[in-house]
Amino acid sequence: MPKVRVLVVDDSSLVRTLLTKELSKDPDIEVIGSAPDAFVARDMIVALRPDVITLDIEMPKMDGITFLRKLMEWFPIPVVIVSGLTPKGCSLSLEALDVGAVEVIEKPSLSDDRALADFSTRLIDTVKAASFVKMRKDAAQQQRHAQSAAVSGLHAPKPQGRQLGRKTNKLVAIGASTGGTEALKAVLYKMPVDCPPIMIVQHMPGTFTKAFAERLNRQTPIEVLEAEDGMEVKAGRAIIGNGNLHLLIRRSGSRWLAETREGPLVCRHKPSVEVLFNSFAKQVGQNAIGVMLTGMGRDGADAMKNMRDAGARNIAQDEKSCVVFGMPKEAIKVGAVEKIVPLDKLADMVISWL
Repeated sequence: MPKVRVLVVDDSSLVRTLLTKELSKDPDIEVIGSAPDAFVARDMIVALRPDVITLDIEMPKMDGITFLRKLMEWFPIPVVIVSGLTPKGCSLSLEALDVGAVEVIEKPSLSDDRALADFSTRLIDTVKAASFVKMRKDAAQQQRHAQSAAVSGLHAPKPQGRQLGRKTNKLVAIGASTGGTEALKAVLYKMPVDCPPIMIVQHMPGTFTKAFAERLNRQTPIEVLEAEDGMEVKAGRAIIGNGNLHLLIRRSGSRWLAETREGPLVCRHKPSVEVLFNSFAKQVGQNAIGVMLTGMGRDGADAMKNMRDAGARNIAQDEKSCVVFGMPKEAIKVGAVEKIVPLDKLADMVISWL
């Protein structure tokens, strides 16, 4: 395989040096240049034709969102947003996903060696995942539609979903990574307002998961919340794992509760799909439905097999509708999956199993 050729775009020389240093640690990645602003980046893109771009959002001369929008229209390339921790940075980073960015990661704390090591792992994995994304020529039009829908969703009334019309003892566990932000919206949008309890691990920085949950809560018929330890897992509610903590499910009498834990990366991630799915295998068993959405790597594959061995019914998103057919492919490979379906049919399949 040829090396992944990366262009780093950030107005901070310190950050450009850091990203270049960390990416260069991987033998499969080559940093072909760095740019301090969008105008220099534009010329370098035309001359060097990078495979992936890392992009800061808050930059002088032209902000990252405007640059990204122009890039998606004229020269679609996979873009990884590397953003700061400010509230404005979080909001703009989520907007960047609507405009066309593949993934968002947060800038690390330079004073925390463990955080820097975790950042390096995530940065390398994310850039590699982005290199597999095929940017279509119609990407600009699709992203404009997505952006328009997202903006209107900020002020529109909450969508009214259909009623399931019956109680169920099923619980749903969903794992997602690269491309998962839009995939989750597509799945949750079609869920009935009295859907079974849903727990989700989406690979995303902890500074963004709360804002992401709030956005999905506005855009879908059901209640969507960021996980808190002891939060009730109940019908009509989807709980998204905090990006800094592992997420599990546990039983307390007749109630199901979310459990959040500190701990090291599992399958190179925190939260990890592996951790969530293993807790479903042990606690929920045959009453579980597992869903594996688009993403790079194999996080959750073995645990999903454990779920199936415990009697769960499992679904994987098909290759054609995935942004990256990594996690679903690995789950299929180990025999964890009962059905493989396109994204637009996935929610219907879950509902039919209730």
